[in-house]
Amino acid sequence: MDIKKVILQHKQLCSLVSEKKVKQSLDILSDMITRASSGEFRDQYDNLVMTYRNMLAYTIEGINDPERGKIYTKLIQSILELSDRVRQDILSHYSGWTTYWVKQQTEKEQKLTGKSIIESVDDLMFKSDLDEWLKFSNEINPDPESEISKKHKLLIRNIFNHLWLTDYYGEAEESLINIFLNSVKFRWYEASIFTTAITLSSLRTWQSVKLLNLIRIYKSGQEQVMERALSGLILNLHYYNGRVLLYPEISSAVKDLAQSAIFREHCRIIVLQTIRSRETENLSRKLHDEILPQVAKLKPRLEDKLDLDNILPKDKSEERNPDWSEMFSGSEEIFRTMEELTKLQMEGADVYMSAFANLKHFDFFRDFPNWFMPFHPDHEVVNEIFRDEILGQGTNELAEAMYRTPFICNSDKYSLILNLKYLPDAQKTMMLKVFRMELEGLQQLGDDESMTDPNRRFRINVTQYLQDIYRFYKLSPYRKEFEDIFSGRLDIYNSEFFRLTCNAAEVEAGLADYFFSKNFYDDALSLYLRQADEKPDDAQLNEKIGYCYQQNTDYEEALKYYKRAELIDRKPWTIKKIALCLRRMGKNEEALEQYLQAGKMEPDNLHTTIMTAHCYLDLKDYNEALKYYFKIEYNDPGNLNILRPIAYCYLALGRFGDSQKYYDRLSSGKLTANDLINMGHLALCQGNKKEAVDLYRRSIISGEVTKEKFMTIFSDDKSLLISSGVNPDDLPILLDYLLFTFG
Repeated sequence: MDIKKVILQHKQLCSLVSEKKVKQSLDILSDMITRASSGEFRDQYDNLVMTYRNMLAYTIEGINDPERGKIYTKLIQSILELSDRVRQDILSHYSGWTTYWVKQQTEKEQKLTGKSIIESVDDLMFKSDLDEWLKFSNEINPDPESEISKKHKLLIRNIFNHLWLTDYYGEAEESLINIFLNSVKFRWYEASIFTTAITLSSLRTWQSVKLLNLIRIYKSGQEQVMERALSGLILNLHYYNGRVLLYPEISSAVKDLAQSAIFREHCRIIVLQTIRSRETENLSRKLHDEILPQVAKLKPRLEDKLDLDNILPKDKSEERNPDWSEMFSGSEEIFRTMEELTKLQMEGADVYMSAFANLKHFDFFRDFPNWFMPFHPDHEVVNEIFRDEILGQGTNELAEAMYRTPFICNSDKYSLILNLKYLPDAQKTMMLKVFRMELEGLQQLGDDESMTDPNRRFRINVTQYLQDIYRFYKLSPYRKEFEDIFSGRLDIYNSEFFRLTCNAAEVEAGLADYFFSKNFYDDALSLYLRQADEKPDDAQLNEKIGYCYQQNTDYEEALKYYKRAELIDRKPWTIKKIALCLRRMGKNEEALEQYLQAGKMEPDNLHTTIMTAHCYLDLKDYNEALKYYFKIEYNDPGNLNILRPIAYCYLALGRFGDSQKYYDRLSSGKLTANDLINMGHLALCQGNKKEAVDLYRRSIISGEVTKEKFMTIFSDDKSLLISSGVNPDDLPILLDYLLFTFG
């Protein structure tokens, strides 16, 4: 069975239904049913087809049916729901996934109770354990190794699995949710993972009741639980964007919530944090490819300055080393990059993904719910540290600091705790000191920030939770069984949910500027264009739209918006952007005219000067180009790069001696392959064929250009060589001689 094909068919069907292409969706559904194990699906399908054909016939015959809209909506819902059931049936029987193995085992155990159909909580196989726990004294904290504790852990797993693997919720699930929401016997962290189970169940099989339950949990207001409920709701509403409007009860409930400014702000926080996950892979790559290699290069200097080999036996002082301030001299780039990463971390960016990716191999993460378990100081993983000879003495401070730190997600906190016991004793001692200092700082930070940011706790909890989910989809051994909700564009701002709740202009403006600042120009552009309809005379908005188009190399559209901005607010920056687009479009004379205008407005701007020179070079007006290049050389005498165009202009003008002087100066630095080619041209023009061939050969063996690329460049430059007096008949002979030198 081709499982991937079935999953793709289901997605296509859902997409077609959202586009109201019902016949095509029915054709796909029919093909899916041929792969299913249950025969009842075909009967349901035939009934749907008959209903739709009758509706089509009535419509074509002109029969006016006031109920047609309701019938059509119900038909669409039924097609989607049947396709969901067929998909689940096929995956359950043929995927071999752990998800469905657990589901089947749970169903087998349920049947042993004699109640295969669950209508109420009393029908659940774990009802007796649930009752026992609810009767248990609230003041007693059982020993983790006690029988009641073991039963409780099993109960939590059973509740999680039931809420996760139940396709369609009924009275039993409603009652179960009421119990964990309202009973003080379930801790906040248990209610949190139950909420995640509902989110995962909904992503696996759509049912509006599940989303309404997430709304109910959010409205309960329980910290750490409400954040997970709203995050799950938003992820589901985005994932099922094509279905939302088919279920008025969902739209109505979301609209009611959207009357609250707090809810709208909570949504904005979650949407922004979800979108931030798109930066994670780039941040991980930056750490792996840029920062860590640079730090590695510093290692010998670090070892010399800090005497790392002898630090453990000799280090008796805790005073700061005055040499530390100079240790990274000459490594300003690392500081700049680290400063950038620190800023991103403060904003909620996931900078630790790569650092903790290899610490998910512990048995702890084999237990599915643990990927979503909020970190709390009394977790049994923390209790294990009490037994450690060194860590035991500071476990309380360590666990409390870990719990309170906002910069590490729950999943990574568990990874760190689990890894601590494997560290050498000296590092354990150091970690205790670090966490004690961290706890002191966090206590002060929390008091200060809570006064200025009322949503601080909500933002931290959401950030950590979404990073937990991200790790599950990217790192867990079960990830192949789940569609990665973080793999697409995550354009939540285009979803019906966003329209219902976050369509205020200021929200879109802030989101657009965020995208713009992170170089997500496609996303920023779509939001800026919406704003442009309302604010056509906003010069800065038109500039940003133009810049987005420019970054996407759509210079014609960019030019249009830059010109609009220039009409509203004429300034050099906009004029130069207009010139840039014109130059990219090959309109060199018009580009030159714009740069000349910008030059009059800011005569001392060297960027404008050099771009003007480039335009003259494009137009082959080498004498005028030289005037502007000389201005750069005069103002920036140490700049070797300016020597290249000057040398080339002299070559093109036939002033070979002057060209040679500039190429000689350029040779004091690193010559590029193109430098060597142009120097070869100069030698050829001066009649030095052997020298020319040697320079051409050096350009190829440099590795910067291939033989084929060299031949293309040489062909483009033929007219320059011939106009400079080189015999055209010599050129093919010279090229063959060059090629023979390579054997």
